[in-house]
Amino acid sequence: MQKRKSSIVFTAMDANDDGLLERADFEALTDRWVAIRGDSGEPRLRELMMGWWDALLSASDQDRDDKVTFDELLGVVDNLGTMLDLVVATAESMFEAVDEDGDGRISAEEYSWMIRAWTGVETPTDEAFARLDLDGDGWLSKNEFARHWVEFWAGDDPDAPGTHVFGTV
Repeated sequence: MQKRKSSIVFTAMDANDDGLLERADFEALTDRWVAIRGDSGEPRLRELMMGWWDALLSASDQDRDDKVTFDELLGVVDNLGTMLDLVVATAESMFEAVDEDGDGRISAEEYSWMIRAWTGVETPTDEAFARLDLDGDGWLSKNEFARHWVEFWAGDDPDAPGTHVFGTV
């Protein structure tokens, strides 16, 4: 399950489709996201995304070539269950990136922008958002988002809502 989930995200992040994650891939991902949002908060979004790249590179790049292979990513993902504080911290950082208007919650539209930025294509998100919105209030709270992020990165339950935080697995 982790390999399938990780593959979805790895493929989406690999902007030039070369089978490696590099700084330029995260810059391209950030550029897509900024273009989608027409973002006046671009510097903060860029800071968050590039910080995530730096953390990923530091944790994953075993041969120190400034690139992350899928196997290197899996090596870290396999251990995330023992590093839940790090996973939650990443979730909080990503929540801040997704919450464009800074109101402390993620709307269905903000969630759809995240998915479109990650995948690079227009993707229906209403069904996924409804599944993630545990209390049915029309928003994802920071706690809901963090729970789903942990389910995605450190969980192996195919029925957990967070398993599908980046789309159908």
